[in-house]
Amino acid sequence: MKLNQLRDLVTIVERGSLRGAARHLDVAQSGLTRSIRSLERELGHPMFEREARGMQLTPMGRVFYQRASSAMNELRRADEEMSQAQGGVQGTVVAGLSIMPHLGMLPGALGPFRRRYPGVTLKVIEGLYPAIEPGLRNGSIDFYLGAASQDDPAPGLVSETLLENTRIVVGRKGHPLGAVRSLKDLCQADWATPSLDVNATEDLHAVFSRFKLGPPPIRLQANSAMSLLVALAHSDLLTMLPRQWAEFALTQHALQVIPVREKLSAPPIVFIRRADLPLTPAADHLSDLLKRYQ
Repeated sequence: MKLNQLRDLVTIVERGSLRGAARHLDVAQSGLTRSIRSLERELGHPMFEREARGMQLTPMGRVFYQRASSAMNELRRADEEMSQAQGGVQGTVVAGLSIMPHLGMLPGALGPFRRRYPGVTLKVIEGLYPAIEPGLRNGSIDFYLGAASQDDPAPGLVSETLLENTRIVVGRKGHPLGAVRSLKDLCQADWATPSLDVNATEDLHAVFSRFKLGPPPIRLQANSAMSLLVALAHSDLLTMLPRQWAEFALTQHALQVIPVREKLSAPPIVFIRRADLPLTPAADHLSDLLKRYQ
């Protein structure tokens, strides 16, 4: 088994077709076909099925792809770690961040990180654990920093609690309920949730339940912070967000905090990475910078 065979298989999966993989790798499609057929003969199983949608992994192909992808990610990391340890500033860092570090940590960390590693490509994935978990396990994501999940991290991952957090009620500037000071008076308002978390609706209902209040009507679920911002700024929807939103300069002209008297708890902020391998110097530097802006 050769490394270029693993590379070819992973690229075909990521690009969705032989043509896309060949274009990305700058090789002939015929060469990729020979590479995969040779790998299939060695493994004794077909890796792909050709469908109208493109190249689809077989059941055995999916099993092998997980290992191949992990191996290629670790080789990439090893190469970048050796280079960065000798003063190099090239490479890639992939960080999974929930809404809170996007707004409360990344703005302060980004400038210093760019100055220290100007040649490193930073990929930021907006999401929550456990949706980030597969990427952490196969090495395609360096670390997760964000709201804790109700479930413990998978074996092989280590979690560090950084801080306990609270939430605020947020609506548009000039919201008709802007003068309200009790959660009880917001029960009948229309609410939005960030549906990055599959339990976002249950979580919001649980907050109201803790104060012996009925569940509020949820009229919108946003798949990203940008979608949520647009929805809040152009409607009378309300939402609960980490308290760090109140300090985010880009939203202060469009949104306002409705300062209810109740203390609205939020999931703690955690840092999760693989336990068996260190971060590259660039990823470690970024994580250290982010943690400074708690």
